[in-house]
Amino acid sequence: QVQLVESGGGSVQAGGSPRLSCAYSGRTFSMYTMNWFRQAPGKEREFVASISWLNDNTYYADSVKGRFTISRDNAKNTVGLQMNSLKLEDTAVYYCAARFGSTGTDVGGMDYWGKGTVVTVSS
Repeated sequence: QVQLVESGGGSVQAGGSPRLSCAYSGRTFSMYTMNWFRQAPGKEREFVASISWLNDNTYYADSVKGRFTISRDNAKNTVGLQMNSLKLEDTAVYYCAARFGSTGTDVGGMDYWGKGTVVTVSS
């Protein structure tokens, strides 16, 4: 059974640079594409970033491209999301998600989800 636990959320001022982390427990972490999604109040969950299991290729939503960086450490079974130049509209619950053996950005295509960590950006 795979479990994902996010950490690193909290209250941040606009322009800040927090880092989120997701700890994975289970087998074959290296065969999962790891993803970050977010859900703002009153909005649908949306894709933020992913890092491929195959070649560590990264993909980003246009809204975060150039500001966020996803990374993974297969030895430690963790995936991180470095968030820079935060904006008020980045306020959301951030979820870590794992997808076995393939890439994709659709919410319905994920195999496992964490419970989320809240990031609140204030001016």
